[in-house]
Amino acid sequence: MRFLLRGGTVVDSTGMRTADVAVDGELITEIGEIAPGPDDRIIDCTGRYVLPGFIDAHSHADGLLEDDAVQRALLRQGVTTVIAGQDGVSYAPGDGAYASEYFAAINGSHPRYGGGGVAAYLAAADGRSRLNAAYLVPAGTVRWEVCGRSTAPADEEQRAAMAALVAEGMRDGAVGMSTGLDYAPGIFASTDEIAALCAPVAEAGGVYVTHMRGGYEANSAAGIDEIARIAGASGARVHISHFHAQAHIVAEQLEALARAGVDATFDAYPYTRGCTLLAMPLLPPDLSLLPAEAIVEAISDPAQRALLRREWFPKVERNASLGPEWPSMITLAHIGAPEFAWAHGLTLDAAAARNGADPIDFALDVLAASRLEVNAIMAVRHERPTSELAAIFSSPRHLGGSDGIFIGAHPHPRARGTFARYLRDFVRETPTWSWPEAAGHLSAGPAARFGLGRRGRVAPGWVADLIVVDPQTVADTATYEEPLGEAVGIDDVLVAGQPVLARGALVDGAPGRGLRRDHIGE
Repeated sequence: MRFLLRGGTVVDSTGMRTADVAVDGELITEIGEIAPGPDDRIIDCTGRYVLPGFIDAHSHADGLLEDDAVQRALLRQGVTTVIAGQDGVSYAPGDGAYASEYFAAINGSHPRYGGGGVAAYLAAADGRSRLNAAYLVPAGTVRWEVCGRSTAPADEEQRAAMAALVAEGMRDGAVGMSTGLDYAPGIFASTDEIAALCAPVAEAGGVYVTHMRGGYEANSAAGIDEIARIAGASGARVHISHFHAQAHIVAEQLEALARAGVDATFDAYPYTRGCTLLAMPLLPPDLSLLPAEAIVEAISDPAQRALLRREWFPKVERNASLGPEWPSMITLAHIGAPEFAWAHGLTLDAAAARNGADPIDFALDVLAASRLEVNAIMAVRHERPTSELAAIFSSPRHLGGSDGIFIGAHPHPRARGTFARYLRDFVRETPTWSWPEAAGHLSAGPAARFGLGRRGRVAPGWVADLIVVDPQTVADTATYEEPLGEAVGIDDVLVAGQPVLARGALVDGAPGRGLRRDHIGE
């Protein structure tokens, strides 16, 4: 059966024009004025735009691709492909146990992956979802597989073993490698170690994707300097995850990379607050690397709490993003312990006050009761207006990414709102991008950067991952106060030529695939 998207305006990074789009099988076959055939299935696009499906350059839907609610939340934003394996921690290689425990509040556990490496992870994504997923080899997981809980620098033999795992992942179809240098165990990896792991990535034509070291914001220069050294030593192309900082800092540091000869892109989402594991800023990294039971025992011990209060929490107060007001800057988004469910959506200081506790004690109580399974929304000391975000997004090096975390009763709204918010705020209301430029930032750019083949354009012979957008009504509805609202204005979506969202409702079927790296279309 041929599908005919009729009467709309076709938009991709090359321009826009009024035209029909014919889809046969997985591919776009014709664009222009097309007479319908007797067996064609017509999708009326009058008054709407037909765009290539969006590619989320930073997603935490790794283990949730089969969840209907997650699929719907992404499809309603126009997202048809996610880049998984972010921040240096995900399931493959290995059996997935470390990621399932340490990132329980970010990625959760995987419903079917139990080992077999990148090839098995991608195979598990084939025909299981309405969404496509590409994968980054997570360097923290690689370090865990080789070095375990060691905080020591990797020796030559360990580096070779880790590099072999990365090379295997690249052969299996990974699009690059990720690091999370504020997380354990990535925080213990040296610059030279990371550069050694980037060598097989560069050789395969992949991308080094990094949650860089140092906490971003005013600390960004240190992380950027390390990126330049890693890229210089390995020859790898670079993508910086969720580059959140003042606009002038982003511009200056990207220019510093350009002067150093580094081929770099970045993603940044249209919000100023972040979201991460509560334990990441509140516990020392060497403690975070211990088994969950040992961490719970330590933070439950009065003597250990006194030590943390005396020696660690002053460092939390000096965090460039949070500062001394950190208890009022952190909102609880997901709490694994049901007895603390009442605290979802409250700041730490508000929840502690309601509980009659000190904020430090309350935070440690919640972490202990939840076995560390807690994530939180992190405010910044200086909220940035739309105009400053627009300055960041105007960079030609920017790619669309949500950093969306779906686990939580009161999650960050970016999981359900990012891509619709891009269109509402930065195309329609604050014209930062034209519609073709939006398609470049959100689709063509990520497809080329991550080697996803013939995706990201509306052209004959290209894969029919297509979305139909109402340019006048597309908008996000999720807010910090009400974070579960779905996007509106994108009601029809095709993946690999098969409708997966029709008139706003999910369609049965699972045409999504685990995408293996492909140089076609770069």
